[in-house]
Amino acid sequence: MTTTIHAAEYPVEKVLSDDYVFTIPKYQRPYSWTTEQAELLYDDLLLTLEQSSNNVDQLTPYFLGSIVLIKSDSPEAEVVDGQQRLTTLTILLAVLREMVHPEVASNFTAFLYEKGNMLKGTQDRYRLTLRERDADFFKIYIQKEKGIEALESLQISLTSSQKNIRDNALLFSKRVGGLDATERIRLAMYIIKRCYLVVVRTPDFDSAYRIFSVLNDRGLDLTHSDILKAEVIGNIEEAKQDMYTQKWEEAEDDLGRDEFKELFAHIRMIFRKRKLEKTILEEVRKYVEPAKKPEYFMDHVLIPMARAMREITSLSYESSTLADEINQYFKLLQRVDNSDWMPPTILYISKNRNNPVELLKFLTKMERLAMGMLIQRANINERLERYSRLLEVIEMSPLSLYAADSPIELTDDEKKRIIATLDGPFYPITKLRLPVMLRIDEELSGGTASYDYKVLSVEHILPQNPKPDSQWVTWYPDELTRTEHVHRIGNLALLSRAKNSQAGNFEFDRKKKEYFVKKGISPFAITTQVLQESEWTLDVLMKRQKSLIEKLLVVWDLKSEVDL
Repeated sequence: MTTTIHAAEYPVEKVLSDDYVFTIPKYQRPYSWTTEQAELLYDDLLLTLEQSSNNVDQLTPYFLGSIVLIKSDSPEAEVVDGQQRLTTLTILLAVLREMVHPEVASNFTAFLYEKGNMLKGTQDRYRLTLRERDADFFKIYIQKEKGIEALESLQISLTSSQKNIRDNALLFSKRVGGLDATERIRLAMYIIKRCYLVVVRTPDFDSAYRIFSVLNDRGLDLTHSDILKAEVIGNIEEAKQDMYTQKWEEAEDDLGRDEFKELFAHIRMIFRKRKLEKTILEEVRKYVEPAKKPEYFMDHVLIPMARAMREITSLSYESSTLADEINQYFKLLQRVDNSDWMPPTILYISKNRNNPVELLKFLTKMERLAMGMLIQRANINERLERYSRLLEVIEMSPLSLYAADSPIELTDDEKKRIIATLDGPFYPITKLRLPVMLRIDEELSGGTASYDYKVLSVEHILPQNPKPDSQWVTWYPDELTRTEHVHRIGNLALLSRAKNSQAGNFEFDRKKKEYFVKKGISPFAITTQVLQESEWTLDVLMKRQKSLIEKLLVVWDLKSEVDL
């Protein structure tokens, strides 16, 4: 039997009519257009209107894109692609309805829902019904009259899609409020009569999904997580689809759409253990095979790994013991300038969540490895090779995870290279200086320091270019000695504000007052050390250098490999 695919271009007045009753199926992602995308659409529409004063029927048509439907001869149509455009158009028309004269407003309702008839025993039939979690919210606050005015003061907890709906409705209200009555009507007429959609419809899911995939491959706003959702939920028996759809959407809401999308890249790495060679979608399909055992994938892969990633990114691990320590290590790991450490960490947490002692032991080693590779400036291929081997050990040989030759352990040569970097001219390595200085500071404060400053910077005590007649040159008369020590950790301090190049060259006493005390005593233990010194001679600097490096040797278990 040949499947018929039909495509035609229609104005919005035809699309939002009795010919179509749109529903968003369970496997679809939430409504995700932000105010940025909604405002771009609005500005495009307004620009066309402003370019001409002609009759609306003579204005340049505006192409809104395509929608893909599963639809037979009846009006009922499942939206496979196009939810974002249909939802946003509905929000804009609902806002316009609220902001025109009441006698005119009734003309808009026909494009939002078909009113029921008591005598016929029919109920209101909505042109567009969103996913179950958002359907009632959309009907009450967008499609029904007077709903939008209640949005601004709404106090109930909202899903991410409901927040987008609210924010876009309030954005449109603000923008439409800047138009006069004639302009509002003209905009509404332009949307209804001169804005077009290409409607692609087919009677079965398979062919609709093929079209969906092609559109995705051509760079539209669908993502690999949307497509995988359709495949996974579609392969679960119908009686359980609602339950697993809710699980999927809760995981997506908890993580946030962007991080949920990123989760699949981490899952791919956990299973593939190699650098990405094709697309994430292709490799998840081939190596993870979520649609083959969809319930197993949901219960043993997606849900536990989504939870693990959320705990890592939001520092939200909970346990009766060691929860604060574990969350602190999540924070430390996030200072690393890449996320290649994430897959093995997600995998280990998903397997050992209920064992905080082992989890803390792993994270201690993991933070040392991730920072050690950063300090050695390992490239992406070196990192991926190392973490691939670690993934294999976690999966296949967990008992040998802490063996001497385990990939989570640093080799003697690696320890020596790390120490050499830390003990050398450290400051110019921009990716290292702030995370390492913060790491030392936290240890100096007993591991309890927690800062939330918008600006953090690292400052030299001995200036890089002291004035020839300054006390600095008396203390460091040999330029070669100054150059050798100026960038070392022992000569650095943390600031909770941007550096001031002029203050940086002050004499030591004035620098302490102006730079570290003037706006209140520095909150950093590593900076307070400096305030306690009366002079900053080479002996003081070298003593501090040795003390701080010793601190790092203990923190990262490097002490046995160095003789300072």
